[in-house]
Amino acid sequence: MIFLPVQCRMARAALGLGVRELAAAAKVSIDTVARFERGDELKERTIEALRHALEAGGVEFIDENGGGPGVRLQKRKPEERKG
Repeated sequence: MIFLPVQCRMARAALGLGVRELAAAAKVSIDTVARFERGDELKERTIEALRHALEAGGVEFIDENGGGPGVRLQKRKPEERKG
């Protein structure tokens, strides 16, 4: 599945992450995150690092399938819920 810049922005918003936080989680520079979200070309391993960092935060990426690309938060397991 292709990971698109718009999905990166949506995933960050869903997780409440800033560019700085995502950069730290993916072990890339802040400029790298900004460049990807602008649509600049990056190395595949860098894009995968961004994707994996967001997935580790609980994001699931949705293919276009005619309705446009998207993201959703994974359902938490009962033992992960607070309260």
